[in-house]
Amino acid sequence: MFTPVIDILLFGAFLIPPIGYIEQKTRMPGLKAIFTTSLLLASLAFAFSLHNDAIKGIVTVPRDPRPLAFSLGIDRLGILMAVLAIFIGLMASIFSLRYMEKDASLTEYYTALVLMVAGMVGVAFSADLLTFFIFWELMCLTSYALVAFRKETWEAVEAGFKYLLMSGAGSAILLMGFSLLYAIAGSLNLGALAIALRQASLTDKPWLLVIFTLLLAGFGIKAALAPFHTWLPDAHPAAPSPISALLSGVMIKMGVYGLMRLSILLFLPIVSTWQGWLMVLSILTMFTGNLSALLQSDIKRLLAFSSIAQIGYILFGLALGTLEGITGSLFHIINHALMKGLLFLSAGAFFHSTGTRNLKLLEGVGRKMPITGMTFALGALAIAGLPSLNGFMSELYIINAGIRTGQFFGITLMILNIILSVAYYLRTIQIILLRRPTESLQKIHEVPLSMLIPMVLLSILCIIIGIYPEPILEESRAAASALLDWMLYAKAFVP
Repeated sequence: MFTPVIDILLFGAFLIPPIGYIEQKTRMPGLKAIFTTSLLLASLAFAFSLHNDAIKGIVTVPRDPRPLAFSLGIDRLGILMAVLAIFIGLMASIFSLRYMEKDASLTEYYTALVLMVAGMVGVAFSADLLTFFIFWELMCLTSYALVAFRKETWEAVEAGFKYLLMSGAGSAILLMGFSLLYAIAGSLNLGALAIALRQASLTDKPWLLVIFTLLLAGFGIKAALAPFHTWLPDAHPAAPSPISALLSGVMIKMGVYGLMRLSILLFLPIVSTWQGWLMVLSILTMFTGNLSALLQSDIKRLLAFSSIAQIGYILFGLALGTLEGITGSLFHIINHALMKGLLFLSAGAFFHSTGTRNLKLLEGVGRKMPITGMTFALGALAIAGLPSLNGFMSELYIINAGIRTGQFFGITLMILNIILSVAYYLRTIQIILLRRPTESLQKIHEVPLSMLIPMVLLSILCIIIGIYPEPILEESRAAASALLDWMLYAKAFVP
């Protein structure tokens, strides 16, 4: 119906409740988790198989020029985002096997997890704004449920409700922007919109500014751009840690993806205006995230504010508007997904063993849980920009792109923010690894193997990409080139 990648996820999600019933009757614990992992593995394999087709051009499903027709357009950028979503979802699923074993309603949990990944893949593959919005809402609705999954706690209910209100408002704003685009161009197809808006007259440009402002606010809420970020620090501590890894690792990037796709494809007539807006927002977001992270004692809130700062770095590369800048942003999207996924899973492992997220109560926990402690330290050093690890490479690429465009003031502020992140991550490492364990942690031991596997795998990827970044960097550059080649996208859908 769609593509094998999405079909497997959508139809597989509806099979999880019967699998849960079989698990209950046969008393085979973990059957739902194993089935979910298998679904994600199969979908990942098909996503890689689409990669070769996307190299040759945009894969269209189906080709239909009608203004409101359902259509998918799969290019290198869409493949990159889809593979990232499925892979981090896979890591979360493996980790959940033991992490979530004591929770009730796991059928709903795994169903929502798979549908959330399907929504993100659909957003990445959408070639018209109607299809985009349908998959966007699928992603949003399932993420609300997962943030508030542990509904017996007030924290989860409050965070889920706050996230629902803010994200719902963002979706309404997006829908208003899409409606105005349809009113101006008479189509929701991205290729037709790209051609129509490049023929915009001077009288149309004020409307383009209004529409871009609406889309910036709608996507900015999901991406947790300052000042739209306030839902994220509450959602992360409340959500189960595998879901936090998926939220921070990929889902907030879908807001950045929406900005990237539509800014380049539709709003080049006002490029000088939106570049300035994005530059200011990126710097505001960096400082908001890093300065707030310095004040946190809850490890997951600290990581949430760090994610906000990292979104600022990614937005800075997009604001440059060059091939190098966008390549750096996409490279950092990949690296941040790996690093932040690793950090949230490691924090989840600490919570699983100790029952606390308070850094004061986690003093020395890395000595009692040496593998988890080392994976957390490696993720923290990577995201702080230690040379030879992956975070350093993508941050350096964005800085180099800024220097080439003469954005010396912005680059200075970004470097200052990186130094701020070094401060709180070194402090966190010192608390977790270098201090003596407290009395309450004396009986703590390492988490099960199924939880260690995704953490170790993500750690290895952080090291490999840091030492040998060329393959991922080339993939990011190819995705950036596909994004900038708007004529290729237009020709794929407009006869």
